[in-house]
Amino acid sequence: MARHGSRVRETPTSLSAPVVATATLPVVFGTAPINLAETLENVNKPVLAYSFPEFAKALGYSNDWKNYTLCEMADAAFRQFNVGPVVFVNVLDPDKHKRNKQESIKVENKKGVIETEGILLKSLEISNNDTKLKSDQDYIASFNEDGQVVIALLIDNVTTLDVKYDQLTPESITNNHIIGGYDIDTGKSTGLELLNSVFPKLSMVPGLVLAPKFSKDPTVASVMKAKASSINTYFRAQSLDDVDTKEANSYTKVNEWKNKNNYTGNNEVVCWPLTGIGDKVYHLSSQIACRIMKTAYDNGDYPHESPSNKPLPMTKLLVETADGHEEIDLSPDQAELLNNQGITTAINFIGGWRAWGNYTGAYPANTDVKDKFIPVRITHNWLANTIILTTWDKVDGPIGKRLRDNVLDTMNMWLNGLQGEGVLIGARVEFREEDNPITDLNNGIIRFRYFVAEPTPAQDIDNILEFDANYYKALFISD
Repeated sequence: MARHGSRVRETPTSLSAPVVATATLPVVFGTAPINLAETLENVNKPVLAYSFPEFAKALGYSNDWKNYTLCEMADAAFRQFNVGPVVFVNVLDPDKHKRNKQESIKVENKKGVIETEGILLKSLEISNNDTKLKSDQDYIASFNEDGQVVIALLIDNVTTLDVKYDQLTPESITNNHIIGGYDIDTGKSTGLELLNSVFPKLSMVPGLVLAPKFSKDPTVASVMKAKASSINTYFRAQSLDDVDTKEANSYTKVNEWKNKNNYTGNNEVVCWPLTGIGDKVYHLSSQIACRIMKTAYDNGDYPHESPSNKPLPMTKLLVETADGHEEIDLSPDQAELLNNQGITTAINFIGGWRAWGNYTGAYPANTDVKDKFIPVRITHNWLANTIILTTWDKVDGPIGKRLRDNVLDTMNMWLNGLQGEGVLIGARVEFREEDNPITDLNNGIIRFRYFVAEPTPAQDIDNILEFDANYYKALFISD
């Protein structure tokens, strides 16, 4: 049909806005008191939480961090550092990891308490003198603040109750549950395999990968490191791992343990020892992860500044013993030795307790600046992830000047902005003829070359103090 008149057609803006990757989004694998949550369904699923109430609602909360490891990270992130969001993956399955128990409890003032934790409320059966009681008719059962079941009776003349229930068995969770895998029959992933599910489900790129308590096992740490280096084939993240403080119970033993167990990745932050505040005991990996997040947040969500020499909410250093935990001391020279072995720690020297250490696990064997410094490595990961996110919509577009110029203009403007913010010392992207031979262009391959220089941490400030005798000449000058 013939057209008659004046029209306007819109085309996409030639200069695209970069899609920024989440630089420090932690993905934490472990166990949660799922019986205290609103639903029992959050098992082997990425759960995003921005606050402590969100975490408790989705996964429950317990102060028993030894058995419920995700609660440690929730406390550190939301209570101690006040940062978020955090992605949690709970591997404790109430359908599999449970035992059946029965006991008798006393009733006083029409109230009885089952002091056992981890009870699955729907499994609870209550009887009195062989008469089974009915929920909401004879009694009401609920959890108290300690995760124990309180039974409020609606009938009289009851002094004892016989109770049966299913109880979670978090102690049955092994390193293999954290590592997980892919079930061909069900098509479902578990454990660390779910790292690949975070972006498709949440549209957020993982920045940090943790498994407090479990990452001290070399097999778990090895899988964490491997998975973090290739997420969804394209993205990359930093793994934070803990040294086993029961085996390496003094600073002189840490380096040997680290090397023997291959905690030497450039995308790996090796943490030692444990930290404590009051009765709470944290794995240093969870505190360093939160410190990385908080430092990035304080810098406009840019990850270029080191977490080292930044405050930590702690009052002591600890190592694990057969009977519990033992407090240790660490002097600055001892901490420096650990740092030079590629180990991150904490010291109490000037300004209270602080994170201490800039090197990844790859140091000192690998001295490449992009691999040895924690903030440089994290920034490098973030830049790479952002480049992928921003250029993805150009995939399968026609190769030509328009595509070339759009990528060059968009990315160079973004990189120039990062220089202005102090995130980068300098950066540029180029389209080079030698990188793009005709044979590759004919095959649909186009290459852009990025040059970047992140700021390195000023970890050694050398102040030279000299006595200058010339100042005595002032004595001979009359006022």
